Amino acid sequence: MPHPPAGKRSFAIDGHAHAAPPLAPGLYIVATPIGHLGDVTLRALATLAAADLVACEDTRITARLTQRYAIAAPLLAYHEHNAARQRPKLLAALADGKAVALVSDAGTPLISDPGYRLVAEAVAAGHAVIPVPGASAVLAALAGAGLPTDTFLFAGFLPPRETARRKRLAALAAIPATLAFYEAPQRLGAALADMAAVLGMERRAVVARELTKTFEEFRRAPLAALAAHYADAAVKGEIVILVAPPAPAAAPDDAAIDAMLRAALREHGVAEAATLVAGRSGLPRRQLYSRILELQRDADDDA
Repeated sequence: MPHPPAGKRSFAIDGHAHAAPPLAPGLYIVATPIGHLGDVTLRALATLAAADLVACEDTRITARLTQRYAIAAPLLAYHEHNAARQRPKLLAALADGKAVALVSDAGTPLISDPGYRLVAEAVAAGHAVIPVPGASAVLAALAGAGLPTDTFLFAGFLPPRETARRKRLAALAAIPATLAFYEAPQRLGAALADMAAVLGMERRAVVARELTKTFEEFRRAPLAALAAHYADAAVKGEIVILVAPPAPAAAPDDAAIDAMLRAALREHGVAEAATLVAGRSGLPRRQLYSRILELQRDADDDA
């Protein structure tokens, strides 16, 4: 494995060393590969090589990346269990004018990890925060899922217990967007079963697993079928679950609209009733206003 030139900060690709330009002081949020180490960006390598300190969830995991690319930057463990103790050290380094890089075990930091607290305090202290974008499991899953991507909601990890999990799912059920979740392998079957029960058995979904790795998997099926498949399956690796937006509600028929208008007119004037029913039905207010006038004329004719 090649070593950095004496007195220089560098990284190496295929045995060829590259000098890393010096960094301005600040906190660098560096995305790292979610599986395949070849997915790292050149800018990420240069940033890690030039950083005075690299804060990472697990130094052993980050060391695989730094050793692969002959990066000699010092590593400091920063994770949810030691964040309160380590954060002051990182803020002190920033106050001393150091360049500090923050990485997670895989993907983009701050997505379901404690990094946002460090960023918030760095911003509050007036330090520069510089994102170095790259791999993200949720974006990779969306790209390959085949579900709508124009609007999506990343909901992170669901609660581990069934009652809280179903309550959270119920709050998300009607959102008109593709829903994206992270899930632990041991809870995958239970989570999918609750999704099927709360979001709908036939709602389209995708389980994306082991992304960018040798055994990458995209399994596409209705939630009920996915729940059955993974009910007793022993799976490994990081998992993204994507659920398609809910189907549009069927428009109410003419009889239902008339009933809604008559009910609204018992407590409101014509304009208010048209506005109220427009909000509930999705129909144009002007159309409903005209229909109210027709109903009133019909009632006058029958009188």
